[in-house]
Amino acid sequence: MAETATTRRSRITPEREAELYEAVLDLLREVGYDSVTMDAVAARTRSSKATLYRQWGGKAELVARAIRHHKPVGLLNVDTGTLRGDLQALTARQDDCEMEQNSSLMQALSTVVHSNPELLAALREWLIEPEVAEMRQVVQRAVDRGEVRADNPAIDYVMHMIIGAFVARGMIDDQPPTQAFVSSYIDAVVLPALVA
Repeated sequence: MAETATTRRSRITPEREAELYEAVLDLLREVGYDSVTMDAVAARTRSSKATLYRQWGGKAELVARAIRHHKPVGLLNVDTGTLRGDLQALTARQDDCEMEQNSSLMQALSTVVHSNPELLAALREWLIEPEVAEMRQVVQRAVDRGEVRADNPAIDYVMHMIIGAFVARGMIDDQPPTQAFVSSYIDAVVLPALVA
């Protein structure tokens, strides 16, 4: 599937691709997933609908890849030499404004995926699975360094803990996640669970 996607994408320059992704994210924030159409994306980006379908196959893949493209550089590019340093670097990848926007967008999409298996599959393929794999490698480096025991059961729940912080912040505190909140959450919750 990745081979097909790469072949489809080869006709669009990276600059044009980034422009299309930004337009998709703008539309998502303005009208929500259900109201985003390929016609609307085509009009906003002065593209043909046929080109969009040829390159991305459909709305779900286009949305998932736009979100993935917008995410900061992956965790694998961060290696501070400690698990704490790597997780804190995760926090520093987005400023508070970006964190709030991205959190709001993901919360809105999380309600849609319950009734849209195509979107769920696309988000898993292009966003969730790559980030889980990156986090596993970050934690594995900590295991290799001796910071985390290989048999620690919390290893399988690192992404759950981190995503939970983003979701719970709005639900419990009625505030968006911030760098300070996520940083203190990592120190108070994630690291103690992993180095216990």
